[in-house]
Amino acid sequence: MLFRSSILITILASGLAGADDGSFAQTLLPILSKAGCPGCHNRNGVASGTRLHFPEKALSPERTEEFGKSLVVLVDQAHPEQSLLFKKPTNRMAHAGGLRIAPGSREEAALLAWIRKLAGLSGDELARARVYRDGEAEAGYGLHGGVHGAVLRRLTHNQYNNTVRDLLGDQTAPASQFPPEDFVNGYKNQYEAQNLSPLLIEAYSTAAEKLAHNAFRNGDTHGLIQCEPSPECRTKFIRDFGLRAFRRPLDAAEQKRYTKLFDTQPEFLKGAQLVVEAMLQSTSFLFRLDVTSNDASLNPAWRPYAQASRLSYALWDTMPDAELTAAATRGELSTPVAVEKMARRMLQDPRAGQALDEFISEWLRFDRVLNSSRDRRKYPKFSRETAVAMTEEARQFIADLVWNNRNFMDAFTADYAFVNADLAGIYGVPAPAKEFDRVTFPPGSERAGLLGQTLFLALSSKPDDTSLTGRGLFVREQFLCQHVPPPPASVNTNLQASTEAHPQANRERMSEHVTNATCATCHNLIDPIGFGFEKFDAVGARRDTFQLIFRSAAHGEGKRPPPKTVDLTMDTKGYVAGIRDSNFSSPRELGAILAASPLCQECMVKQYFRFVAGRLETPEDDPVISRVVDDFRKSQFRFQEAIISLVRAREFPPEGANLHVADNHQAH
Repeated sequence: MLFRSSILITILASGLAGADDGSFAQTLLPILSKAGCPGCHNRNGVASGTRLHFPEKALSPERTEEFGKSLVVLVDQAHPEQSLLFKKPTNRMAHAGGLRIAPGSREEAALLAWIRKLAGLSGDELARARVYRDGEAEAGYGLHGGVHGAVLRRLTHNQYNNTVRDLLGDQTAPASQFPPEDFVNGYKNQYEAQNLSPLLIEAYSTAAEKLAHNAFRNGDTHGLIQCEPSPECRTKFIRDFGLRAFRRPLDAAEQKRYTKLFDTQPEFLKGAQLVVEAMLQSTSFLFRLDVTSNDASLNPAWRPYAQASRLSYALWDTMPDAELTAAATRGELSTPVAVEKMARRMLQDPRAGQALDEFISEWLRFDRVLNSSRDRRKYPKFSRETAVAMTEEARQFIADLVWNNRNFMDAFTADYAFVNADLAGIYGVPAPAKEFDRVTFPPGSERAGLLGQTLFLALSSKPDDTSLTGRGLFVREQFLCQHVPPPPASVNTNLQASTEAHPQANRERMSEHVTNATCATCHNLIDPIGFGFEKFDAVGARRDTFQLIFRSAAHGEGKRPPPKTVDLTMDTKGYVAGIRDSNFSSPRELGAILAASPLCQECMVKQYFRFVAGRLETPEDDPVISRVVDDFRKSQFRFQEAIISLVRAREFPPEGANLHVADNHQAH
């Protein structure tokens, strides 16, 4: 995650207050921060796999000093000048981030002085310094502050549509017309983005009125009223519909309030319609409880229903069904065995496939290709229909891995795809007998898995050409769960165009990124990944040369000379900084590297965790993430087992977990 400058300022300020001249906050932290170290060395940065993680939360002066001393794990106490902490930032040892502190500078002298100070630690002081990271997790120093208890999570637009479908039998998908949701942390369901804008509140009101009207437009056609109209039936309807709409029983005050509202209408169906309209605008419908077992503020009678709701929205992206609600009523979700049994039943339901589809569409950012355009002269095979086909190919590919219990890491190594006639033209293979049939890539295609499919290759490109940076960044963020800091606002991201006098392929044009010190830090981490995809153009078609077309202006009698075509050879050798033995020159080779990488394997779990939990993972979640990753590996990477493991671990956290839900600061 990005190390926010405001947090850094707070750390510096708190550390400086009352600190002596030899404090870490005064001497070294400003130097490391100016060098950009926190941007990569955090839990989800490019250097997340290293032992150096900067704090994600403003610390007290005492904790700031403890962090500074914890750097002793990177110090060679017998030979301080040989320490990783010294040799990496000064680039005396190969460093993915390049030169961060210049040799012979005042900053280097301060760094070495701190390293020598750490080399002199001994006894209890040394022991405390070495266990800092464990202490950080125990103290709840995660980004969300270790908040525990109940929060309300707003239904996403997809969840809203699914819920009114299952609650009312309404198939109109009204949330598709709501104000669009923003992607945060890669998903549209993250806590920090779930505020209520005036436009959204108005949309909820309009939708509730229409939904309630449609529910009783031709009588009770959807069977919402399960009794003959009478005062007793009125009470039963409010109680039963309320249980389904709010995903928990109504309390006495709610029952009384909705009864009073019902009685304002002389006709039974009109009264029921008014109650439905009101309930659909209630926060108890629009938000769902996400609660940990240690929360004492929640009505105890509601806890099993909150658990059932958490399971249903995790596995189905919709409300609980009758069987899950009944299990909550009977208190049958109180053990890990019972939760696992229920979860396995739910995974056999078609709604589980719909929830997985939503995860896939957000994780792989279908929106980027669906909202993209292409230069039609260069890419005549690309259209809106082609973009939709690209998303369907990826959806069927991942769904096949999950529901047929294949090795999920084949997502990066599989030599096949699910192709229709449009995509077959891009792949250069015969059109399949039926739409989205499984087609094996030709041996010489160098394609494999998601990295060789049209979706990734197209969504990470620009309208007129590929993007080395875009492709490298997508691999880092979506498949390695590493955040790359954005470029400074003052940086000009435009590169000099190729000319007829000096034609260049993309790799040569991008050389400016490594010669410009401001750019080199991040681009050395992402561009080399993009190099390996240059054999594939902006829609994913194979190309063996980089073709430039130069068109001259009209002259003479207005006749335009024919365009000049220049074909350049391409160097597609790339590597992934931070992963050993990661040289590659094709999607197939990189796919094999990622599939075998523990970082990528763990990222698959982290991505699903972020989607289900609605937030980034923090130190408190480490035991849960570790448990699920371990179960995932033991199952030979069967994703259904990762799903089961995660929902079980969220309900019954493993020993040492301090599971929290989120800051309870969003508008309710």
